[in-house]
Amino acid sequence: MKNIKILMMAMMVVGMSFAAKADDDRVITFQQLPAAAQAFHKAHFSKNVPLVVTMDWDDYTIVYESGEKVEFDRNGEWKDIDCRMSVVPSVLVPEQIKAAVKTTFPAASIVKIDRNRRGYEVKLNNGMEVEFNRAFQVIDIDD
Repeated sequence: MKNIKILMMAMMVVGMSFAAKADDDRVITFQQLPAAAQAFHKAHFSKNVPLVVTMDWDDYTIVYESGEKVEFDRNGEWKDIDCRMSVVPSVLVPEQIKAAVKTTFPAASIVKIDRNRRGYEVKLNNGMEVEFNRAFQVIDIDD
């Protein structure tokens, strides 16, 4: 029984060390962002004040004073835009996604959009989440 407790404690310590290593964000200056990320900020979020800019091994993140957050890949292309209490700028949402959301949820606004290899996922201000494939077809809706 004592050996089991020691083994469990050792496993917890090892697990916690892996979790700590996974969150390896490093604070950087705005000027250290890739040029594409800086241009994106100036074009779409210039009125927002960056609170903190971080870099991880594969991405960059800007968190704004307003609580909004934009995540970029290594090249400075946006991966995730989370506007929480406001809406994602319309120009950043593909037309097919805007049309599908307007048709299905006419009173809803997009507050978060995530772009990855499989397609897009949007979160609406009514709590719904809609997932699109690369051809902009709805493949899942969650509440």
